[in-house]
Amino acid sequence: MKRILVTGGAGFLGSHLCERLLGEGHDVICVENFYTGSKANVAHLMSSPYFELVRHDVTFPLYVEVDEIYNLACPASPIHYQFDPVQTTKTSVHGAINMLGLAKRVKAKILQASTSEVYGDPAVHPQREDYWGNVNPIGVRSCYDEGKRCAETLFFDYHRQHRLRIKVARIFNTYGPRMHPNDGRVVSNFIVQALKGEPITIYGDGQQTRSFCYVDELIDGLVRLMDTGDEITGPMNLGNPNEFTILELAEQVIELTGSKSAIEKRPLPQDDPTQRQPDIAYARETLGWEPVIQLRDGLRRTIDYFDRLLTAG
Repeated sequence: MKRILVTGGAGFLGSHLCERLLGEGHDVICVENFYTGSKANVAHLMSSPYFELVRHDVTFPLYVEVDEIYNLACPASPIHYQFDPVQTTKTSVHGAINMLGLAKRVKAKILQASTSEVYGDPAVHPQREDYWGNVNPIGVRSCYDEGKRCAETLFFDYHRQHRLRIKVARIFNTYGPRMHPNDGRVVSNFIVQALKGEPITIYGDGQQTRSFCYVDELIDGLVRLMDTGDEITGPMNLGNPNEFTILELAEQVIELTGSKSAIEKRPLPQDDPTQRQPDIAYARETLGWEPVIQLRDGLRRTIDYFDRLLTAG
């Protein structure tokens, strides 16, 4: 049994990770400030004697004894991270400094949940880990993009300067149950709109592409990366390389929900990337990891979750 800290542990990804780690027999400390996370996401874990929920903001130091740290704390959808951009950057940067300091003090291994947003609007397709990106450092999305890029810098500087055992995962679009219904992300947006019979809003012409990874497979990739030897640091892309246009996604959601929703097109937001697809050769080779759940199957499970959520609400 390891004692494992998960920051942002009551969020979409964090709650699934806590569930996975508990299932493997570990002692889990879930740290959450509930800015976007929800107690409902971890309520089913509260009865376990090996699960502990701590209300805490990672921009302040935390003093606990742990073996491993998964640093997931940060709002990940544009609606939430643009609401308070200064705090978003603080969460990524100060949060990384505090968690790295903790890892250094207790000699823990630490994983940073980075993002495909570090590539910006990529001029290289698909994106490999050695691509430096095409990022606007002063745009409306920069609080998230640049905060995550700075966190990666800090992780590698702690690794070089203090020989800290680090892992950096660059997470591409992930979806599944426990997504926030109002987070503005495309999968949850389309499903909620379709279930309510509202128009499905597409920004731009709908030909921009994304690659969607089902949450269980992403969590499996994170755990496998954490379990690698100290010589593996990343950064490592984790995502599904199957690429879909936003219009194709909307059409699949309409079909699977049986909705009569019309599609409405609106202007594309500033700095919204036109292409996003991971090259996962490194993860395949190093972790033996590759997503197998098809988009239609993952969407069905996600639609069932939102259908129950909206019905209960």
